[in-house]
Amino acid sequence: MSMPVTRPAAAIAVRDAVAGDVPAIREIYACHVRYGFVSFEEVPPDEAEMERRRQEVLLRKLPYLVIEREGQVCGFAYASPFGPRPACRYTVEDSVYIAPGTLGQGFGRWALAELINRCTALDLRQMVAVIGDGGNSSAIRLHQALGFARAGVLRAVGFKLGHWVDGVILQRRLGVGDAAPPALREPEPVK
Repeated sequence: MSMPVTRPAAAIAVRDAVAGDVPAIREIYACHVRYGFVSFEEVPPDEAEMERRRQEVLLRKLPYLVIEREGQVCGFAYASPFGPRPACRYTVEDSVYIAPGTLGQGFGRWALAELINRCTALDLRQMVAVIGDGGNSSAIRLHQALGFARAGVLRAVGFKLGHWVDGVILQRRLGVGDAAPPALREPEPVK
């Protein structure tokens, strides 16, 4: 079942990210790294590292998306493996980052809904969100609005910008979830 999302009349698109989007992706992510708690990184990666990370997601045949309004990238979202062990290959972790100037305008919801749809189409069965900062109520509400339930809180697992930061874990079933076995997927080779 697809996640229904109503988009505004303005030219909004959620599409696959391409190499040309990396400068905008890096700028958005760098702002969250420098000033916020949604990422536990403390130094923003350069464009080459952001492109390497994008390629790693694509090599695993997982979605890496951007959301744009009138041709301008306003955010990005991607799915990554939940864990390195083969038995976790049907579970992904979502990451959603929205440009600070466009927060609260629905871009996160559209990007996450498309990410859920794409992962469901890949016969993945669970999606996990690890939200930095238990006080990040907008990210928690976004995930809950799209069917995630709180699975736990990891207290004070990060120390950033002079503050202890919790990790809030939410989880959502994809497709039939654990109600039926998945189609067999070969495990990723160990690197």
